[in-house]
Amino acid sequence: MSQSQRFLVTAVPSRRDGLGSNGMQNGDSSVQETESTVPILEYLREPNKYGDGIPKESSPFINSTDIDKGTMYEGKNLALFEEEMDRNPMVSSLLNRLANYTNLTQGVREHEEAENNEEPRRKEIKAPQMGTFIGVYLPCLQNILGVILFLRLTWIVGAAGIFGSFWIVFICCACTLLTAISMSAIATNGVVPAGGSYYMISRSLGPEFGGAVGLCFYLGTTFAGAMYILGTIEILLTYIVPSAAIFKADDPSQETQTMLNNMRVYGTCTITLMATVVFVGVKYVNKLALVFLACVILSILAIYAGVIKTAFSPPDFPLCMLGNRTLASKAFDLCAKVSTVGNQTVTTQLWRLFCDSPYLNATCDEYFNLNNVTIIQGIPGIASRVISENIWSTYGSQGELLEKRGLPSVPASESAANTRLPYVFSDIATYFTMLVGIYFPSVTGIMAGSNRSGDLKDAQKSIPTGTLLAIITTSFIYLSSIILFGACIEGVLLRDKFGDSVDGNLVIGTLAWPSPWVIVIGSFFSTCGAGLQSLTGAPRLMQAIARDGIIPFLRVFGHGKANGEPTWALLLTAGICEIGILIASLDSVAPILSMFFLMCYMFVNLACALQTLLKTPNWRPRFTYYHWTLSFLGMSLCLALMFICSWYYALVAMVIAGCIYKYIEYRGAEKEWGDGIRGLSLNAARYALLRLEDGPPHTKNWRPQLLILLNLDSEQNVKHPRLLSLTTQLKAGKGLTIVGSVLEGTFLDRHADVQNAEQNIKTLMGLEKTKGFCHVVVSSNRRDGVSHLIQSSGLGGMKHNTVLVAWPELWRQTDGPTGWKNFVDMVCETTAAHQALLVTKNIDSFPTNQERFAGGTIDIWWIVHDGGLLMLLPFLLSQHKVWKKCKMRIFTVAQIDDNSIQMKKDLQLFLYQLRLDAEVEVVEMLDNDISAFTYERTLVMEQRSQMLKQMQLSKNEREREIQSITDESRSTTLRRNSARAALEFQDRNPDVPSEEAQLIHDRNAAAHPSGTDRLSVSPEGVHMTWTKEKITAEKNKNKESLSPEGVRDIFNMKPEWGNLNQSNVRRMHTAVKLNEVIVNRSQDARLVLLNMPGPPKNRQGDENYMEFLEVLTEGLNRVLMVRGGGSEVITIYS
Repeated sequence: MSQSQRFLVTAVPSRRDGLGSNGMQNGDSSVQETESTVPILEYLREPNKYGDGIPKESSPFINSTDIDKGTMYEGKNLALFEEEMDRNPMVSSLLNRLANYTNLTQGVREHEEAENNEEPRRKEIKAPQMGTFIGVYLPCLQNILGVILFLRLTWIVGAAGIFGSFWIVFICCACTLLTAISMSAIATNGVVPAGGSYYMISRSLGPEFGGAVGLCFYLGTTFAGAMYILGTIEILLTYIVPSAAIFKADDPSQETQTMLNNMRVYGTCTITLMATVVFVGVKYVNKLALVFLACVILSILAIYAGVIKTAFSPPDFPLCMLGNRTLASKAFDLCAKVSTVGNQTVTTQLWRLFCDSPYLNATCDEYFNLNNVTIIQGIPGIASRVISENIWSTYGSQGELLEKRGLPSVPASESAANTRLPYVFSDIATYFTMLVGIYFPSVTGIMAGSNRSGDLKDAQKSIPTGTLLAIITTSFIYLSSIILFGACIEGVLLRDKFGDSVDGNLVIGTLAWPSPWVIVIGSFFSTCGAGLQSLTGAPRLMQAIARDGIIPFLRVFGHGKANGEPTWALLLTAGICEIGILIASLDSVAPILSMFFLMCYMFVNLACALQTLLKTPNWRPRFTYYHWTLSFLGMSLCLALMFICSWYYALVAMVIAGCIYKYIEYRGAEKEWGDGIRGLSLNAARYALLRLEDGPPHTKNWRPQLLILLNLDSEQNVKHPRLLSLTTQLKAGKGLTIVGSVLEGTFLDRHADVQNAEQNIKTLMGLEKTKGFCHVVVSSNRRDGVSHLIQSSGLGGMKHNTVLVAWPELWRQTDGPTGWKNFVDMVCETTAAHQALLVTKNIDSFPTNQERFAGGTIDIWWIVHDGGLLMLLPFLLSQHKVWKKCKMRIFTVAQIDDNSIQMKKDLQLFLYQLRLDAEVEVVEMLDNDISAFTYERTLVMEQRSQMLKQMQLSKNEREREIQSITDESRSTTLRRNSARAALEFQDRNPDVPSEEAQLIHDRNAAAHPSGTDRLSVSPEGVHMTWTKEKITAEKNKNKESLSPEGVRDIFNMKPEWGNLNQSNVRRMHTAVKLNEVIVNRSQDARLVLLNMPGPPKNRQGDENYMEFLEVLTEGLNRVLMVRGGGSEVITIYS
């Protein structure tokens, strides 16, 4: 096999029975290199770029068998499984793929290789060879030991004392140690590709937390670069070439501001230079890394050598003291008030600084006159007893003089020292929490080993071992340095941050051996190298985040040069780093990056604790020395340190992370990484469901948990999308929503249709902003499918309690009685299941979520009490912006023996106690005699039912006879036209009985008069079954209005009415009378809600039930019929 073929995704060896050992048969290669083949290096860098677009990890376990599709299986030993070989590979093939799987890093090695190769060519992939010492231990050591150790540790010891400094270092080191334990567990739980800590956090906590914490880690690394650059400039201008300062301070009080301006100028130049070096080639940074590390190690060795030397020969670094006040030695040459030149006493330069003239009779500063000038040793040595003086803290305020306790001092009358005098002042106030914030960056850098996981020979062994050893080593260095500094150096010199009392020397350098320049030069190169490393690592971290695609607006930073160098991310990093440079103060920048690192470490601990507590099957770290309590302790310690360092910085960092989290949640790309937050959600859901199983919810906790039954067309599109609009408008209750539908057939035949239907429904749910679940089932018939949904939707205590369905507008036109019978069965099943039922009529006229009603009313017709759902629903609707401006009106029906006035008062009180605002009206319904129209409508309804049963109409005949009985028009003219039409029909069809003739005509009538016409009914409009004799008698009848007695006489004239089912007559009478009243009051209402009567217990009359509901709701625009579930859903109690 050629060399180039080893690097193709398609060239992974795949042995089959019957094939040669090299995967070829009869001399022909089974795998050919085509234009579509992808270099494995490029594929592993961007696995999501190729394939089906679904985010996947670059693992041989995930969809890795796609490369074998097209390779024909020709073996016979496993013929039983040959049809599944495209999805389930043979074990030998899988193991072969695992052996050839290489985890490559997106680190600087690849960029360096790309730069060395002038023309693109494929070269053999070398297995990672870095061990624990080179790959993890030394990089962590280099990143942990740095600028704070050389520039601020002595000052921290002087201010906080040995005891306080020990606690500061111990707390910070304990925090990083616990974080390293958690990180080791995560890093050894499988292969960690390039990306280091960001990869671990994002894959453990999900894209939202991963993106937020990844950006915080990026900002921390960027500000760390700014801190290192500021340290470099401070060493350069303070200790190496002070004369290089551009701005000079004439007034000593302006020295601090002048120094900051110098650092801004030089820092900007330095960041530009370093960014250019990184842009030109990271290989130069890598080659200098060992040099920088050597500088750090030599500087530390020089410190320990200097401490040993002080035991027998302390260095000579005298401090000039006036009384107990420390003097800045750069301002004078001799630490004395006067000196003897020959036999003459002359004043010194120090005298001239405190007095107005060089003469002995000059007027001098009062404190200068009262106190003597003395010299003490700045480094008395480890054998001295200075350690006892440095045990306790000596915090000070800004501008405070550095004074040595124990020296005699006569206080002066002036309240404050003159800043023009050559005293050493404290530049900032010092206190414990502030020192923690400044020190913490010195212990960061523990992620350096995990960031190089792709270069390690055995990452799962090297990362825990190397990181923990590096933390232990650096913790020992810091803790021992605190004790040694406190035991060797005078307290006032420790608190002298910039070494003004020792001629501007670096304080830690005064202790070093053989020369202070070892520390100065070593610390300069160390901080410079650390800054370059930050500018190298931060852009690649940003590039990894951008290429993940979880934050859309950052995708531009995923691009770079042809060799993969993140150019745009480098520019962004340099810009953010410049912000830290403009702050200019190292002491101000350090707490900022402390916040971001602490937040990153906190979430590493959270990830480990979460995975451990959830006990997910995939959580099997090889590093076993962890426990969730340690991770929880580390997380708590990180959070505490954030607020200890700076509570306002902590809040700002949390707000930034929170905003990023919500942005990713709202706009970011959907990723499924098997993260712990999803596992936590599953466990929380399981716990909540088990708790809900204890019993039914209390009335105060009741909310509509909706099951929406949708009808789909032949293309699996939703027929009535306004149902989902209404669902969204009802979700002020924040309950469960399940959108269900039924497909007829078998699942094996229609599983593709199920997926298509679910996708269509979910898309529509997204457009309508309906939050819930989708459930499409396949059943042999629609009735059984709906029954299955009603019975089995939901889980445990999280089940639906309300069914929302659209009224079957064409229930008369369906194929046979199936349409209305399915609906009636559904009503009966919801009643049996004690579930509420909401039926919308004219659903297509309901408003969308974008519409707004500027006024109008929502009318509630409270006829019977069904648990209060009828009153709760309009309240929930009024919370939505569509219905917000609509007023509620509640109507109730009073019988003849009811006290209407008292009913209205009681109802108003009841609504007040329910905290519902609505107008109340009591409608009186007189106990009128049943009208002829009611009898006639009932008669025709029963005749139709009987005819369908007896005649057994064929399918074609029933399609021709699809129009139902309308009977809405009661005007005399239409009645007579109907009579004449029936007579003409019978004349043309003498063999058809007269009753059938009228029935057929009525079924084909298409007139739909308004409700107003229906209200003006006269006895003349009685709709009867006509015969020739009755028509003749009607023509000769007196046209005067009939009295009620006359109407009853007409009833007596119709023998057909005497055979009617009296229960149906009473039901029809109720439907007609209620419809008249409702239309009269609520015809112009935006929405009408009314109680939905239940079907008759005698199932023989189910088909009549649909007619009753049709009559009840005629003439109304939008109707929501409500049937309670049998339990109280609203209460007057708190």
